[in-house]
Amino acid sequence: MKKVVVSLFAILTGTSVAMAGDAGCDTFKWPVTREQALFATAPAAQPGTALTVGQAMDFTLAAIDTVSFEVPPEHAPAAGTFGATASVTVPPEGELQFSLSDEAWIDVVQDGHAVKSAGFSGVKTCPGIRKSVRFKLSAGPATVQLSGAKKADLKVAVLTPE
Repeated sequence: MKKVVVSLFAILTGTSVAMAGDAGCDTFKWPVTREQALFATAPAAQPGTALTVGQAMDFTLAAIDTVSFEVPPEHAPAAGTFGATASVTVPPEGELQFSLSDEAWIDVVQDGHAVKSAGFSGVKTCPGIRKSVRFKLSAGPATVQLSGAKKADLKVAVLTPE
């Protein structure tokens, strides 16, 4: 009988933890299930890599004092943090959603100017995804600037909004 009670308790605890994790991800302003799937198989990338809409990359970031940004990040990164730049080709629709696995700042630069975000959602209780930011951009090339990351690796997904 004791084994049955312990087993039931373990099952209920596991279910509660799984539900809590799902509930944390459900508090984003928009769904992040595509990012979760992409992050699970994101290939490794070095700074300067070209991002592709509909994919995710697992960046190895550089010490912030070694990163050369096209424009200064909107929020000055703290000493001892990490960053990178990447390029992306914006499709004709123009709106992109960038999701990050951990805390970091993201700026998107077009025509030499940082573009203000059109929407932001951040959740600290969703395993593997920290924030998602939307930008309305012009079709064509853009530079993605990542800064202020506390760890030297960061997964980034680029999607069109649902």
